[in-house]
Amino acid sequence: MTGPLVILMGPMAAGKTAVGRSLAARLGVPFADLDALIVDEDGRPIPEIFAADGEPAFRALEAQVLARALAEHEGVLALGGGAPMRPESAAALRGRPVVLLEVSEHVAERRLSRGVGRPMLTGEDPMARWRELAAERGPTYRELAAHRIDAGRGSPAHVARTILRTLQLQTPAHPETPEKETP
Repeated sequence: MTGPLVILMGPMAAGKTAVGRSLAARLGVPFADLDALIVDEDGRPIPEIFAADGEPAFRALEAQVLARALAEHEGVLALGGGAPMRPESAAALRGRPVVLLEVSEHVAERRLSRGVGRPMLTGEDPMARWRELAAERGPTYRELAAHRIDAGRGSPAHVARTILRTLQLQTPAHPETPEKETP
């Protein structure tokens, strides 16, 4: 099966993008973020797509872009939190190297307090919505995941190293980095 070497999935604030960048750099492969691919495809930021077209239209676009990424991208792919929820997307992810990045509610709250632009968390109590989405999406995440990693402990680089060990992936040798000679 061609496609991504590793697919990162998980709830908002799991660190999929940061971990994905670190993992791709360590593996010497390209990194792609599904949300960024959607923005490239549509030409508008995701909150604007949600506001103008609604969630169903966004999810349809997301499924199309995901199908293309699964066929064409050969590095590390980070998914948006809702990407695996459409039946055709879940079917396309089944049997692939999907890694579920898990975080506690406490870690998610700390990370989300620093960010903006998450249309699924609008409202008076964003963490109540996060809990609702995590409970709703969790069973699908767990069913599709080949591996589950605690992404709430350590830096993105630490989580990337954990994924490398778990998947037993080899990092490339870097001949451009000369070995220090000993006299």
